[in-house]
Amino acid sequence: MIKASAGGGGLGLRVADNDKEASDGFSSCRAEAKNAFGDDRVFVEKFVEEPRHIEIQVLGDAHGNVVYLWERECSIQRRHQKVIEEAPSPFLDEVTRRAMGEQAVALAKAVRYQSAGTVEFIVGKDRRFYFLEMNTRLQVEHPVTELITGLDLVELMVRVAAGEKLPFTQDQVRREGWAIECRINAEDPFRNFLPSTGRLVRFMPPDEELGATRVDTGFYEGDEISIYYDSMIAKLITYGGTRDQAIARMHDALNAFVIRGISSNLAFQAALIRHPRFIAGNFNTGFIAEEFPKGFHPSTLLHEDCLLLASVAAYARRRYIRRAVRITEQLKGHERRVGKEWVVLMQGQRFHLILNLVDGGCDITYEGETHALRTNWKPGEILLRGTWNGEKICVQVERIGQKYRVLHWGIQADAIVMTGRAAELLAHRPEKPPPDLSKFLFSPMPCLLTEIAVKAGQEVRAGEKLVVIESMKMQNILKAKNDCVVTDVLAKPGDSLSVDQPIIKFQ
Repeated sequence: MIKASAGGGGLGLRVADNDKEASDGFSSCRAEAKNAFGDDRVFVEKFVEEPRHIEIQVLGDAHGNVVYLWERECSIQRRHQKVIEEAPSPFLDEVTRRAMGEQAVALAKAVRYQSAGTVEFIVGKDRRFYFLEMNTRLQVEHPVTELITGLDLVELMVRVAAGEKLPFTQDQVRREGWAIECRINAEDPFRNFLPSTGRLVRFMPPDEELGATRVDTGFYEGDEISIYYDSMIAKLITYGGTRDQAIARMHDALNAFVIRGISSNLAFQAALIRHPRFIAGNFNTGFIAEEFPKGFHPSTLLHEDCLLLASVAAYARRRYIRRAVRITEQLKGHERRVGKEWVVLMQGQRFHLILNLVDGGCDITYEGETHALRTNWKPGEILLRGTWNGEKICVQVERIGQKYRVLHWGIQADAIVMTGRAAELLAHRPEKPPPDLSKFLFSPMPCLLTEIAVKAGQEVRAGEKLVVIESMKMQNILKAKNDCVVTDVLAKPGDSLSVDQPIIKFQ
């Protein structure tokens, strides 16, 4: 593993499995480190396979007192950056937990550490643990520790810095309940997590419930997300008496988090929280790579989720029509008659629904089975709260032109809702083939073009480097997918590129 000496947050870190990857990783690691930290020094260490990343929160004062505030499980990572953290760890037993805590305290005392800090460990499947590093600062994931201990780490840091003694001993540090934190990032999970920039047209975090849901953010609706800073825009934290309760509350909180104007990883976070391996606590730092080897795609929707989303779209369409047909001064005898049969086209599927409006919602029949949707939702509201067959739901629904965009449990779909006759006629319309864009290399995201490795007339082999781009402190190398010949270079190093801006044209 090649790692930047001044690195952090996964920046300047590469894992190499062979000589070529070591050579490429060394160069890119140094360049990324130099750009991010002004220091291109790197070091090399053994890479431990199938590890868990578990860290111990410590707190020391100027009087020689040091305590540990239990551990945080940080193994859910993507590209070496933490995605989900929780406290305590579902993997550790009490013996290992105590041993790791005592080792962390011994280290902090050895350097006479004062303030809050984190001692990070790699833990094997046999629960043997290895020191990784110490972060001498407050961690992003500190809220989960605060929730299970009832302590305010920021206040304690200030008091310690003022020379006060710690107001408690190790035996007085409590551990109650379970807390989970999801990092909400400005990135598009459906485009290989490329950074997303732009204006936050809508930014509505879920309501903070005392002791149950917490949102830490510095952004507000109308703010601009730029290419120059880290992609994290919020931390969403839930607490429960048990791990299952904390997970259930995270489901609800993710469903109710509204972000528009940029892409976010809300859908991916909801899919992770719902994954059977996460629920069982059976994961390591390779979890995301193992479960999503080809990236994250919404193609594996559960049937029940599809039906719910299609039903919500149909109900929203019906409510809009209900409001429209109430317009006054309609020609007598020619008022619009609204039927009960509807067809929803969504995710390549066709749902034939019979919809009956009732007080407080509707009944929807699909393939002979009737489902009850109950809600007080009104047209124009983003959050549709209610019940689906008696189960509590929170679905985001928006009207976008002729489509209805619905989101629930990390699943996003655009639905076209029409009458049965309209769907029948639509089937006869020929589809327009998409334009051939294979002869262009497009910018996958808003970014800075830092290097062009080819020139006009050059023959390029599949896998060769074409350009290097940079966004949100991360460098990306764009390579040729096939053998080709460069006919024109349409940009130059130093250009700020917009998403889908052409960079290179091929023969």
